[in-house]
Amino acid sequence: MSESLPPDSLLSVRDLTVTFPTKHGPVRAVDSLSFEVRRGRTLGIVGESGSGKSVTSLAVLGLHANARVSGSVILDGQELTGRDERELNRLRGRKMAMIFQDPLSSLHPYYTVGEQIAEHHRVHFRSGRRAARARAVEALAEVGIPEPKRRAGEYPHQFSGGMRQRVMIAMALACEPELLIADEPTTALDVTVQAQILELIARLQEQRGLAVVMITHDLGVVARVAHDVLVMYGGRAAEQAPVDTLFASPAHPYTRALLDSLPRLDDDDDEPLRAIPGSPPSLLTPAPGCAFAPRCPRLAAASFDGERSRCETERPELDGPTGPAGHPVACHFPAYEGISS
Repeated sequence: MSESLPPDSLLSVRDLTVTFPTKHGPVRAVDSLSFEVRRGRTLGIVGESGSGKSVTSLAVLGLHANARVSGSVILDGQELTGRDERELNRLRGRKMAMIFQDPLSSLHPYYTVGEQIAEHHRVHFRSGRRAARARAVEALAEVGIPEPKRRAGEYPHQFSGGMRQRVMIAMALACEPELLIADEPTTALDVTVQAQILELIARLQEQRGLAVVMITHDLGVVARVAHDVLVMYGGRAAEQAPVDTLFASPAHPYTRALLDSLPRLDDDDDEPLRAIPGSPPSLLTPAPGCAFAPRCPRLAAASFDGERSRCETERPELDGPTGPAGHPVACHFPAYEGISS
């Protein structure tokens, strides 16, 4: 990928690598990952469980205590990699914030939601209790919680799942950060509430000009809210493109397999869902070639051994071959016509 940054780039990640020590050896959960997030735009990071999506988000925030993190993470011109905890704490919440997947485990059960939002505001703005309390009520109102003054005095267990997620959004945005990272924010919610939460994030983004990173395994969520998409597999980037380009011209066999696995309205009722065969790769003993090779329908249909040998021994890079639309694809043979689209 090019080293030049777009003028509206807020977050620039370059060659991010996150390695965890284990008793069996080091596990490289994220491997040489690079991407940009622009102001006012949403980057959707998609992939199966274990692909490195959440590890990436925590690395951006500097929340990996027992991992070795290398590479560059630049937020609005400030290098975050290597910063000490005190400096990062000043940036978390004020400059960047995160919505976690499970709001019930993220909120403290012994304090009211108003107290928790107010404390978050006081830490960053050194405001008085009354001003912080007023900001908490205002933040709850901004995310559509009815009777915010009364509900600020209630505890997390008194809120429904969707309302708890709104509380988490209110807390994340109370200090008006420029970057919002949402890690599977709608996973445990029903379809109607999911749509409401996604619409809320999109509305707040438009009002505030937020840069958003939406981490999900749901391509429907990506299609609904993202401007750009990063597909991850085995801790690495597989494909990166604007959302319309990715859905219209998926070039990596893994991306195409993800899209093929989605149920469609025009499918026969008796037709089974198209699952991706095999399992995600081991990060403890990574293969020397393409991580997707053992599951790749392109490789299974290869017409001669030279193609198969290259995929199994030579790791493709994202800045190598490109798809027909010109976007980066980490594949030796992108956009193979033999794969159903």
